[in-house]
Amino acid sequence: MPGIKNKRLVTSYFSIVIIMSIVLFLYSFFGLFLISSDSIINKFKEDFTVSIYLKENVKNIEINQLRNELLMSNFIDKVNYISKEEAVAIMKEEYGEEFIKSLGFNPLLGSIDINLQSNYVNSKKLDSISRLILKKNYIDEIIYDRDFINMINNNIKKISFWIIPSIIFSLLITFLIINSSIRLSIYAKRNIIKTMQLVGATRSFIRGPFIKTNLLLSLISSTIAIISILILIDFFDSNIDFYNYVELKSIFFLLSSVVVLGFIISIVSTFFATQNILNIDTKKLDI
Repeated sequence: MPGIKNKRLVTSYFSIVIIMSIVLFLYSFFGLFLISSDSIINKFKEDFTVSIYLKENVKNIEINQLRNELLMSNFIDKVNYISKEEAVAIMKEEYGEEFIKSLGFNPLLGSIDINLQSNYVNSKKLDSISRLILKKNYIDEIIYDRDFINMINNNIKKISFWIIPSIIFSLLITFLIINSSIRLSIYAKRNIIKTMQLVGATRSFIRGPFIKTNLLLSLISSTIAIISILILIDFFDSNIDFYNYVELKSIFFLLSSVVVLGFIISIVSTFFATQNILNIDTKKLDI
């Protein structure tokens, strides 16, 4: 019955759109993570603070000299000097006025907080930089969380190791799922295809409408996936200023690749699905 067939056809197309939308969204999500991960990790590393504590008898000229040397270094991102008085004010905010009164003197030392360039934030380079700074006789000590740095870098290595295989695997799954859906929808029309072939229609003529239909379905799916990922990006940006971590051209390239990927998978899957049916012996089909 035509009504039932049309309903099944619409259901089949709807299923393809839904499946393609989901897998293309997952692809774009992984891609979004890939293009933003380096910037997010680098920003996180550059926010890591190393505190250089100065001795009690340090002179202003020595402080200024150290600040200038640090600012001129290629491994420094930011330098912030905190005097003894400023350190007291910070402690008062945390512990109250009685902190100094109970002691009767200011036990705090002046310090210089530095933020390093992201590629220098690892324990070996930090140790080397610390030894260099500690050569100055007015430096009391240098403090940073070594274990925290090691944990960060170890986790980054693990993520970096798995991210590319995960994306490749997701692309493979994407292709297989979409390919399977398209093959099923075309196989359902195998009798029509063989009938057209029997009356002399060329393979390209038979294949053409299927490719056009699946390209349209792919475009609809890509649009849904792109709108979904843009909503996700907007959510990220409202919480962590996401656009500070990724360039707009990278996002544009990613979204364009979603459309291209959908088209490529649709064309390849449609071609081979119709090819398999066209190669079946007509006698083996109940037309």
